[in-house]
Amino acid sequence: MARYTGPRLKIVRALGIELPGLTRKTPNRDYGPGQHGMKPKRKSGFGVQLMEKQKLRYNYGVSERQIQRLFREAKNDKGQTGAKLLELLERRLDNAVFRAGFAPTALAARQLVSHRHVRLNGRPVNIASIRLRSGDVISLSDKGRALPIVVESLAQPTLERPEWLSVDVRQATATVSRLPEASEVPMPIEIQHVVEYYAVRL
Repeated sequence: MARYTGPRLKIVRALGIELPGLTRKTPNRDYGPGQHGMKPKRKSGFGVQLMEKQKLRYNYGVSERQIQRLFREAKNDKGQTGAKLLELLERRLDNAVFRAGFAPTALAARQLVSHRHVRLNGRPVNIASIRLRSGDVISLSDKGRALPIVVESLAQPTLERPEWLSVDVRQATATVSRLPEASEVPMPIEIQHVVEYYAVRL
């Protein structure tokens, strides 16, 4: 399944939860999209699992193939599969650029990376899925720092900056002080449902 590029608020309304990585906007209607959106439907066990999985996919902007690859890696880890999956998603470079407040959404952060406005340990990079380690330093190029979307986001970040990132707003740099924890994911998520979803499919 390819990465989603359609209407973002439609996804937010369908999942019934704000996804800060997907959009800063909030829906002005509290029911699902479509002709029958106002009629609440009772979800099956599969439906609940699918919804939790989709929350992760859309918030982090990853494709189905990418999240499956991350799940396999998390499953092979010694720790809890769900917690490790969330950690791997949080450690993506584009997510860190977003969480540091350099971009209003994870999608905008990915664009900054792909246009080579982001530097990792002083070197320009253009791969959004790079996995960060403790001690890594993220910075912006002079051109990137001057972009209106970056200036606005630095002044008014979408989310409170997480403790695992040490951010210098003046220099537009962020240092990974430690690895992120599952509890620091910026939205409510029942990760066990995601684990159960993939456990029978991979």
